[in-house]
Amino acid sequence: RSMTFGSRGYTKAEYAATLAATLAYFLYLQGDAVGVLTFDEQIRDYLPARHRTGHLRQLMLALEKPAGGQATNLAAPLKRIVEIIRKRGVIVLLSDFLAPIDRLEPDLITLTACGHEVIVFQVLDPAELAFNFDAAAMFQDVESGRTLFIDPAAARKEYLRKLDAHCAALRATCQRLGIACHRLATDRP
Repeated sequence: RSMTFGSRGYTKAEYAATLAATLAYFLYLQGDAVGVLTFDEQIRDYLPARHRTGHLRQLMLALEKPAGGQATNLAAPLKRIVEIIRKRGVIVLLSDFLAPIDRLEPDLITLTACGHEVIVFQVLDPAELAFNFDAAAMFQDVESGRTLFIDPAAARKEYLRKLDAHCAALRATCQRLGIACHRLATDRP
């Protein structure tokens, strides 16, 4: 649900879906089989990797579905990927990764141990990266529903420190495992 946030007229989920569609399109054009698995706290859609007439259209339709669910559980889909994808390949993970990194690491280890090349794209909104809110306001956690009154001037420094530490932990984990990790802000093409 955190992927439904957006301050630019579109959400992180829409940005990630556009990136996924673009990558799938170019891979399909060069003759590679492509598939998709979408998830929140559970797996929503799964199309196995194929290179057949009409498959790319089905994949694009799956990516057009709006983000749903209440929370994010990265462990369940990563475990499912290991179970269903036997053939080695490239796995591209698109998320804001605003979840505990220590719970993510074992599943990434399993993916790489199975011989998959893993690429991570962390998609974040510029408002999350800069926390440039001016006035004190009520903020709602879209996953838990919890509402907090926050004075941005007082919270900005600590928020940015924690976000930087979280992103650094994700990058360090990926680097340790030989995983390419890219952070994308949704205000960039």
